[in-house]
Amino acid sequence: MSRFSSKGGLVKLIILIVIGIIILSYFGFDLRSIIESPPSESNLGYVRGLLVSAWTNYLMQPVTYFWNNIFIDLLWRTFVSNFERLRDGEQTDFELNTPAVELSN
Repeated sequence: MSRFSSKGGLVKLIILIVIGIIILSYFGFDLRSIIESPPSESNLGYVRGLLVSAWTNYLMQPVTYFWNNIFIDLLWRTFVSNFERLRDGEQTDFELNTPAVELSN
């Protein structure tokens, strides 16, 4: 079971992060100076460059294909179309394409 599936999981996480920041402050850690230090900025810039490169070279094409051709074309348009039919009192695609079952007495 996921840590965030229970009620208040996100709130608990935010409270834990705030408590963690307070504890770090108590022990004299200055997060701003750590983040703004040249090694940290260099490391964050390097990670950002890796993420941009991974997105551009490997992820952008399949994600855009999935978004445009699968999610939008197949799922979203069907979803909207069926809800418009429900609104208008018509049968949905599911009702129209369900095989009929004949009951014998």
